[in-house]
Amino acid sequence: MELKLLEANGKIGEAVKASAEVFEREYNEALVHQIVVAYQANARSGNRAQKDREQVHHTTKKPWRQKGTGRARAGMSSSPIWRGGGRIFPNLPDENFSHKVNKKMYRAGMRSIFSQLAREGRLNVVDDFNLDAPKTKLLAEKVKAMGLESVLIILDKVDENLYLAARNLHKVSIVEPKHADPLSLVHYQNILVGKSAIAQIEEMLK
Repeated sequence: MELKLLEANGKIGEAVKASAEVFEREYNEALVHQIVVAYQANARSGNRAQKDREQVHHTTKKPWRQKGTGRARAGMSSSPIWRGGGRIFPNLPDENFSHKVNKKMYRAGMRSIFSQLAREGRLNVVDDFNLDAPKTKLLAEKVKAMGLESVLIILDKVDENLYLAARNLHKVSIVEPKHADPLSLVHYQNILVGKSAIAQIEEMLK
């Protein structure tokens, strides 16, 4: 299996050898969907909350007398059938949104994503990627010169200059292989992998 090497001027250089076990697998759409949904669900903070009829701030006085008005019987305005009343089954802050995904399934899903990116030409390898100063403008110019716009850059080590320069670019993200997640791989239009980071990815997903 060979991956395209993208040079600093945006031209395609010599091909880089990579493991077919990681970068040449069949695309499993159902599995990819499952691990992406699980990643989003496990990232939820679970801080939403609603009030039941005991917690809403309403008077407990009976709105009107029981008989003789022609209206339906009502006990208090905090009833769930009233507008502004409490919820019958309220959402609680401690609600569990997590999805369980086995390690084998997760690795297989990540291999499927990397393989599909390589087939679509959205995955390229870069020999060297660094900045002389922590300047966002320098990083933006470097990415633009390579013909990229929305890109996830995976490097074996992210130094301080790259980290600081990429913080303010919402279409550019730089991470180490262990922090590459399925949602980002699917979200960004292009994936740029450092030559020295390929071995780490292969070791993680083998």
